[in-house]
Amino acid sequence: MERHLILEDGTVFSGQGFGAPATTFGEIIFDTAMSGYQETITNPIYDGQMIVFAMPVVGADGIHAEAYESTTPKIRGVIVHDLAEVSTNRQRRMNLDRFLQHHNIPGLYEVDTRKLIRHLRETGPQKATIVDVVDDHAVDQLVATVLTNKQVQNTATPKAYANPGRGFHIIVIDFGLKHGILRVLGDYDANVTVLPFTTTVDEVLTLDPDGIILSTGPGNPKDLPDEVSTLVRVLQTKVPLLGLGLGHELLALANGAGVKALPAEYHGMNHPIQEIISQSIFYARQGRGYVIDEESLDSKKLFVTHRDLVDGSIQGIRLRNYPAFSVQFFPDGAPGPLEANGIFADFFETVADYVQKNS
Repeated sequence: MERHLILEDGTVFSGQGFGAPATTFGEIIFDTAMSGYQETITNPIYDGQMIVFAMPVVGADGIHAEAYESTTPKIRGVIVHDLAEVSTNRQRRMNLDRFLQHHNIPGLYEVDTRKLIRHLRETGPQKATIVDVVDDHAVDQLVATVLTNKQVQNTATPKAYANPGRGFHIIVIDFGLKHGILRVLGDYDANVTVLPFTTTVDEVLTLDPDGIILSTGPGNPKDLPDEVSTLVRVLQTKVPLLGLGLGHELLALANGAGVKALPAEYHGMNHPIQEIISQSIFYARQGRGYVIDEESLDSKKLFVTHRDLVDGSIQGIRLRNYPAFSVQFFPDGAPGPLEANGIFADFFETVADYVQKNS
C-alpha cells in the first residue's frame, strides 16, 4: 500500500507502507550506520523520532534477543530504501515488518533515502508525519503538532532496580539507559544499581557507591535543570563519575559550560575520534543532536580529552578537581566498533583508586 512522508517544510516523499498502518508524528533524523538497525530502533535516545536509514537494505538480520537496547522501542517511524522481507537470522523468529506491527510503529520502503538524507543534511531535524493521503488536513495537523520535551520521563525507569554482580558497586542514573551499558558493566562483574533520573543526592549516598554513571538518553539537556543542580552536589561527594551521551552534556552544564544544538544531528558508527593525550584515533558510535559550546568552557574547572576529527567538536571532557569525566560517543559499541571500550577501563581504574584510598 502506498503511503507518504510529509516534512514540516512541505516536502513529500512517497513509498510502500510496512509495519503498523498507523498515522504518526515525530522529529525525523537519519542514521548513517551500515548495520545494527535493531539496536538503533530500540535505543531509548530515539524517543519520539523517525529514523531514516542510509544503509540500502534493512531487515535481513531479522529480530533477535541479543540486539535489544530496550525492551520497548520509542521511535515513531522507520524509513528505508529496500526492505528485506525474509529474515536470514538463523533463529527465524520474527522479521522487521512483524516487529514494527507488534509495537504499532509504521514504516516506509521504496523511498529515495539518498535524496531524503541530503535534504535533511541541508534543513536539519524537523517535524514529519507518515500518512495514507497527502492533503491540506494532513499538512495542517503536522504544523499544529507540538512535540514533547519529556523524552527522558518517557524512557527512564520510574523505580530503582538491581543488576547484581560481585565487583564494585556502581550506580547508574537512568536518563534513557541502553542495554549495551549494562552488558559492559556485567563484563566487569560490577554490582549495579539503576536509579531513576529524579534520584536525590541523599538517596545515592545511602547506597554507598564505588562509582556513578550518568547514562545516555534522549532530548535536550537544558530541559533537565533540576538534575543539573543535583549533579553539582553529587560531584562534591568525590565519588568517581562517568557521563555518557546525555550524561556528558549534563556534566558540562553542571560545570558552567554551554550546550548548543547541531545544525544536523549525528547518528552513525563511523565517526573518527581522537584521544588528545595519546593522539590515538578510533571509531565510535555516535547519536547526538547537541554539542558542548567550546567558547563557554572554564579551563580552571575542566579540559577537553577527545575530539571528533570530522568537525572538531568536543567528544570528551575531564574535571580538574573531581574524579569525573565524560564522553559524547557510545563506548559500549552496541551497535558499532568496540574500539572505545577503553573508556570503561579508565573508569574502573579510577573506581579502584577511590576504593583503595577510602578502605
